[in-house]
Amino acid sequence: MILRGPAVTVDAVWIHRGRVLLVRRGHPPGQGLWALPGGFVEYGETVEAAVARELREETGLTARPLHLVGIYSGPDRDPRRHTLTIAYRVGGRARTPRGGDDALEAAWVPLSRARGLAFDHARILADACRPPALRIRQGRSVA
Repeated sequence: MILRGPAVTVDAVWIHRGRVLLVRRGHPPGQGLWALPGGFVEYGETVEAAVARELREETGLTARPLHLVGIYSGPDRDPRRHTLTIAYRVGGRARTPRGGDDALEAAWVPLSRARGLAFDHARILADACRPPALRIRQGRSVA
């Protein structure tokens, strides 16, 4: 029996002083578009560890998850395959980012100019600007 299901991904939403941390995608889909830092969760990895790893790989910055923004599971949100994304607001010491891994560049972009994002990242960013419903503490969720 072959089990199939959506691939699990994570996205990091880091907002600091009216700016959001974005990466310019280096590969399709959405090549050249701005996006939230994120990617696929590796086997044996927690989603909290994955969001921190992806952020570090794509921007060179370190942060920790502060709270859950939402879970996005539309089957058509990524043309490669059905993905389920867990998006977190993250925070840490804001420094100058540098593009890495599959990101051509990384930058702090004013929220007012964060338009035309890849995938459904504009929706995720809008949700992240709302008050949190769930906070993350030491790998556990608390209402």
